[in-house]
Amino acid sequence: MSDKIYIGIDNGVSGSVGIINNHKAYFFKTPIKKELNYTKTKQYINRIDTTKLKMLLSANIDVGDHFNVFVFLERPMVNPGRFKATTSALRSLEATLIVLEDLNLPFQYCDSKEWQRELLPSGIKGAELKTASNDIGRRLFPYIESSHDDYDGLLIAEYARRKGL
Repeated sequence: MSDKIYIGIDNGVSGSVGIINNHKAYFFKTPIKKELNYTKTKQYINRIDTTKLKMLLSANIDVGDHFNVFVFLERPMVNPGRFKATTSALRSLEATLIVLEDLNLPFQYCDSKEWQRELLPSGIKGAELKTASNDIGRRLFPYIESSHDDYDGLLIAEYARRKGL
């Protein structure tokens, strides 16, 4: 019987993906690609690179063992007052869902406050949330060497592991 594998996905083009099983834990930045946005004003947008995301997930888990893999996906921020950020978040969600469905991986949504309440100190808000997440991530997983500072995906996976989902 295989070990349970928990995958935490911090939704968005600036997010991260964390993977935890009984023997190891690791995480990586969500792979993105930059492309021209065809609007009246020349600008570039970041999009999730679905091919790379699928390759990274496939390389790090046994995608054929669906009963032992659980994905916890952070619900995207949707705020009509922040149109560009909302559009990016929803585009990212759709790309991630396509990858998860293509790999036939089960998933469940969670709100950021749900896992933060469990793993971060109370009373932290705004920019302090990312600092606290990174500090706690480094303490819980000191053996992981990382070239980036976004432990949210890994902490989402840890939250799912602790809940036994």
